[in-house]
Amino acid sequence: MTSLDIRLRAALQPWRTAPVWRVAFSGGLDSTVLLHLLAQWARHEALPPLHALHIHHGLQTVAESWPAHCAAVCQGLDIELDVVRVQVGSGASLEQAARQARYAALAEWLQVGDVLLSAQHRDDQAETVLFRLLRGAGVRGLAGMPVNRTLGKGRLLRPLLGCSRAELQAYAQQHELSWIEDPSNQDERFRRNFLRRQILPLLAQHWPQASANLARSAAHLSEAQQLLDELAEVDLATVRGCVDFAWLPLPSLSLLEISALSDARQRNLLRHWLAPLTPMPDSDHWAGWYDLRDAHAEAMPVWRLAAGELHRADGRLWWLSGEWLQSPVPPIGTLVETLELPGNGCLALTGQLPAGQWRLAYRQGGESLYMAGRGRRDLKRLLNEWRVPTFVRPRLPLLFDGDELVAVANLAQAAQLAECGVSLQWSPPIGAQGLSW
Repeated sequence: MTSLDIRLRAALQPWRTAPVWRVAFSGGLDSTVLLHLLAQWARHEALPPLHALHIHHGLQTVAESWPAHCAAVCQGLDIELDVVRVQVGSGASLEQAARQARYAALAEWLQVGDVLLSAQHRDDQAETVLFRLLRGAGVRGLAGMPVNRTLGKGRLLRPLLGCSRAELQAYAQQHELSWIEDPSNQDERFRRNFLRRQILPLLAQHWPQASANLARSAAHLSEAQQLLDELAEVDLATVRGCVDFAWLPLPSLSLLEISALSDARQRNLLRHWLAPLTPMPDSDHWAGWYDLRDAHAEAMPVWRLAAGELHRADGRLWWLSGEWLQSPVPPIGTLVETLELPGNGCLALTGQLPAGQWRLAYRQGGESLYMAGRGRRDLKRLLNEWRVPTFVRPRLPLLFDGDELVAVANLAQAAQLAECGVSLQWSPPIGAQGLSW
């Protein structure tokens, strides 16, 4: 048993009970070696079912022959293969667009508990770290590719990340394996190829262990990032606070508690909190956060990010995305037990409305509500009194009898409705993502 076998088995031992091991199989050297190692292992021990996936981008004419090559390799190893064709979107970086399309396609194949094995190695890690260093990445970026992470419903594992490309090539030659050489890997107009073909070999002339040392630094930075994440979780426990409106399903934090932290801890906390929700700007583009944090108490600042916005209201920081970034369509339709509100969640009516000219609407300004024991009160003042966040107010469903406002969903209603056992409950939209908070 070679050292390559030993390291692979050690890396995959915790995942032996997975329902299936899927292998991202490009047909190149790295994934060919990984597939061969797994096939040899499976001949002697019981492993989860092996299943290869070839993602066909269709970006090169020569690539049309690759699925057939992959099928022949898998047939020889008695491993099932699926070829998945993807469309690569346009963008500033063809490499990035192809990578996003590839991982999106792979994620679709993973069910709960499934493991996807990818063949990146130590030299790939060194290349990634150097590439990100030149782009000014922070600790998270310089930690490089993680050994394992969530992907879709399953896990992505990189069991060869501690092995060098030279080791993989030696194994392939020893076992007389055949693999695809992607001609695009020779194109030094791609920045990664330039690093791989020009810069890293030059560094190795003076620092023979350059790739290994870069990969080791990535491991140190990965540990540092873990500590930063743990600190962020400690801070999150402090700044979550309580929301007055249990029916408002939006991530939010106490701005006062956040402001008590140092600037560095604020940035660390926000990066951690927002990581599942949106890409974050680099360190030179955080002015929006400071403007939002330091604005006058009566101001309504907004920090716009790639996938949504941060708003400040009632001493809290709120994340808005999806439908919350668009104006809702005025509600229409007959009042029924449950009514979908276009772009604004849904409304539930309990009890039986008495005879009247009932209609739903959103605020236009100037509305007032008669409150038992208090007389008629201006709705704007009531909303201030209830401390309803400003961005929620235009969306609150209002129930009118003719021109008379008789109920504000979730908050108040006229006495005659209460006497009839009528209640108006609004479930707002949750935003673009299924948010966890």
